[in-house]
Amino acid sequence: MRFSQLNDWLEWQQSLHSRAIDLGLDRVRAVAAELDLLAPSCPVITVAGTNGKGSSVAFLEAILTAAGYRVGCYTSPHLFRYNERIRVAGQAVEDECIVQAFDRIDRARGETTLSYFEFGTLAAFDVFTQCACDVWILEVGLGGRLDAVNIVDADGVIISSIGLDHTDWLGPDRDSIGLEKVGVARRGRPVVFGRPDIPQSIVAYTAANGIPLYRVEQDYRYRQVEAGYWAYQGHLWHWDALPPPALSGNHQYGNAAAVLAVLERLQSLLPLRQEDAVSGIRQASLLGRCQRVPGKVEWVYDVAHNRESVAELAAFLRSHPVAGRTLAVFAQMQRKELPAVIAPLEGLVDTWLPLSLADPDARPADEVASYLRQRFGSSCVSAARQSGELLSVIENVAERGDRVVVFGSFRTVEELLQVRSD
Repeated sequence: MRFSQLNDWLEWQQSLHSRAIDLGLDRVRAVAAELDLLAPSCPVITVAGTNGKGSSVAFLEAILTAAGYRVGCYTSPHLFRYNERIRVAGQAVEDECIVQAFDRIDRARGETTLSYFEFGTLAAFDVFTQCACDVWILEVGLGGRLDAVNIVDADGVIISSIGLDHTDWLGPDRDSIGLEKVGVARRGRPVVFGRPDIPQSIVAYTAANGIPLYRVEQDYRYRQVEAGYWAYQGHLWHWDALPPPALSGNHQYGNAAAVLAVLERLQSLLPLRQEDAVSGIRQASLLGRCQRVPGKVEWVYDVAHNRESVAELAAFLRSHPVAGRTLAVFAQMQRKELPAVIAPLEGLVDTWLPLSLADPDARPADEVASYLRQRFGSSCVSAARQSGELLSVIENVAERGDRVVVFGSFRTVEELLQVRSD
């Protein structure tokens, strides 16, 4: 075995392949074939989309677990531990399990180099096979058509939403991006699109390739009733009095409904009852998605990092007002557009607190602070600080009834959650 410790494997993988992101399936498919991982013996559900992927996966996992299935779940990125990416039966797998998978992959690959993400994808497939999972749930990392998860054929697909993100990789507009994401769908197998504003490229691609497309407000519907309860109406299921989704935010009704729509179309493969859906909708959990931590000062953590996801965060904040001020801790990656991400929160934040991240891919915090001062005025923008110092400032200035919102990237949320737990 090359390494015995998980962290050593992960560090080595960072430099094994010449490019951190190398969209293409030939190399990873060849290694998967050596490991006999290309034809899972159970149903596979793949989740693609710009925003809402993680939430959709959480609902799928919770509902299918409630129905008694042994669920293998692959997501990315992680917040604290790499192990979060690979879950079996509701639990992140142990280091040793991943190390053994990495060793099998390393032996099978020969001279073929793999990226960090490709290694992780194959490890998830290997773990799910070793653990005899009843169903695989796979979250696309980037795009879809050329993403490593697409080496296996999905029995059902959810495309949660299409927005303008990763345009340098996926194309300049929603039609281009939609075409990349719908590439995970297969002939004769259902794909559910979870938002009303579907790109025409997805409609055309599915029609041309014999892929059944199911659209919200056309092939299935949902509506809120009272006290947060809601109803779902599909082809087979007409369910009233569904509970409020466990994940916060009004947009989670749409994510949960899309999950029900794909599960409804997979009933011959994955039978379940209404009570399973009710249980899963109530129990789904996911860190960093409109995650509220109540207290004298309320904290809200959200990994929102593009205009559409920040708009959903803004809607959540409007629907949950606080008596005091709203303070925003913000940092983002360099490749993200700053004005577009900030715009949805205009008028909702009283004080901006730029966070300095120790990450070479992060936008310099002084640059963020300068832009915020130019846009909102110097009086409501703090100096850029590292997380420990920033937390001390918050503890000194935040008063009862105030709210602190942490957003901008996974790293932003990870850093603040970590420093607060310490």
